[in-house]
Amino acid sequence: MSPDDPTPAAQMVPRGRTHRRSRLRRRIVAGTVASLLAAAGASALALAASAEPSVAINVDAGTSLGTVPRGGVGLNTAVYDPNMTDATASSLIKAAGIRELRYPGGSVADGYHWQTHTFSGGGSWAAPGTDFDHFMAMTKKIGAQPILTANYGSGTPQEAAAWVKYANVDKHYGVKYWEIGNEVYGNGHYGNGWEGDTHADKSPTEYAHNLVAYAKAMKAVDPTVKIGAVLTTPGGFPDGVTAPGDSADWNHTVLSIAGSSIDFVIVHSYPGGKTTADLLRTPAQAAGVTSALRSLIAAYAGSHAASVEITVTETDGDFSPAKTSQAAALYAPDAYMSWLEHGIVNVDWWDLHSGMGTAPSTVDGQTDYHDEGVLSSGSCVGGQCEPARETPFPTYWGIRSLTALAQPGDTMVKATSGNPSVAVHAVRSANGGLNVMLINKDPRNAAQVSLSYAGYTPAAGSVTTVSYAQGGTRLVSAARGTAAAQSLPPYSITTLQLKPASAATGSNTPSSVATAGAGAASPGSPGTAAPVASASGTIGTRAQASAAGVPAESPATASTAGGLASTGMSNAVVYSAVAGLLAVCTGGVLVRRGRRRKAAHGR
Repeated sequence: MSPDDPTPAAQMVPRGRTHRRSRLRRRIVAGTVASLLAAAGASALALAASAEPSVAINVDAGTSLGTVPRGGVGLNTAVYDPNMTDATASSLIKAAGIRELRYPGGSVADGYHWQTHTFSGGGSWAAPGTDFDHFMAMTKKIGAQPILTANYGSGTPQEAAAWVKYANVDKHYGVKYWEIGNEVYGNGHYGNGWEGDTHADKSPTEYAHNLVAYAKAMKAVDPTVKIGAVLTTPGGFPDGVTAPGDSADWNHTVLSIAGSSIDFVIVHSYPGGKTTADLLRTPAQAAGVTSALRSLIAAYAGSHAASVEITVTETDGDFSPAKTSQAAALYAPDAYMSWLEHGIVNVDWWDLHSGMGTAPSTVDGQTDYHDEGVLSSGSCVGGQCEPARETPFPTYWGIRSLTALAQPGDTMVKATSGNPSVAVHAVRSANGGLNVMLINKDPRNAAQVSLSYAGYTPAAGSVTTVSYAQGGTRLVSAARGTAAAQSLPPYSITTLQLKPASAATGSNTPSSVATAGAGAASPGSPGTAAPVASASGTIGTRAQASAAGVPAESPATASTAGGLASTGMSNAVVYSAVAGLLAVCTGGVLVRRGRRRKAAHGR
């Protein structure tokens, strides 16, 4: 469900919705190695250090998990957001690589009448300058494509068909993706109602028959549009629930009736859990969710099942302690890539602006403003205020980190980590490069990683990295470490931008190991796609927030201190009497988390 508070400006608020940590430690104590050092031409020296084993990262660049979709990285917008089309916001969104914008905003879509820019029953508020034409002007400025949610709750197939005509026949906007309703299963049929629905019959059978009617009316105007069906997320509420009078649950019922009339399905992902560790483990669930959806589609969509796409049109850390703090920033790129690697064609973060829900708190040592927006709306709760309007939250930088990893049309490849505390995603770029994103999920300890490659030989020497660390206010580009070894700061995102050792190596053709339903667009070079927006100070105080919205500039280059930069090793080195010189890591914490499922989705 979507945050649909109708109040304007700073009063916007988001929707109303024991882990066990095991630490594996190994101490390597070096003895006196003066003789070895002397043999190496060094003076007598003894070094000892405490360390943990490095995390093994394996990248198979010869595989393919599909190409990055044109509209893969998306964002929600809302008609009640008075700052939706703000010029600074648009510039920041464009710089973040957002290629799809969802409109008119979650649950409000089921009461919004696009022709009059009003709501049925006064259930929300439409801000000036947020009507459909203003929204389309913003998408054009950003270079994004739209995904629209037709009003199912209080609308009609005829109203939706008129919208298609206006958008694609009269205005030539070329809108392809049309959702029929928001979280329609939340209409009270299962006893937990948050979604507006004026139909007397709120069953999945009624929704399915109406969905067919919407598809028929809309495609009569423009046969090229794609119609989306709202499904419950496998494993979430009310998945698997059969209500009184129904013969099956929501998904089976809807697809059995409308499966041959749709072009894509829609689910939402709001991870639950009491801790930030719970949030950070959830991207791994993408495999199970997509597999379950594919099985349903195959069973009911008939001969065109293979062409039916899957979208995740809402996600964030809503049910976790982290909304704007670093854990949410780490979750964002990990979630986007995990979905895309499993064939999802579009993932939309909730939300552009939202406003504080409660007073700020401290999460993992950082101020969290309990705001589901990626940019601050400058709101206050109980006399405590978030940073100035349009200040990027850490979640913004987490999403923007994806610009250093991939561009539409690039090839996602298989990559694995030997420890769940370090996530990895890898992409073959159109220019022959290989980009590897490493996410250290440990809030306190650095992680040392060792990387190996199949199907690709990186160039020797130090590599360009683009990183975002806790407390940062921009992405930082630096020459640091090597393709084989990196040190990852605690709670950080680090993307290696590798060049091939030779032109021949860079021309390897990946083999397919999975199919991602993705429409590729003009490929770009991630190596040059990571501009940074300057903002002085640390997000968290009013004074430091005054730099919000400063125009984008080139990535800052950080020097790497010490003589070991070219080896990728830190200055902590242990000489072993058995193996000689070893690069020793710190960190590498194995995190095990217990699962906590939400029993309901009402907010």
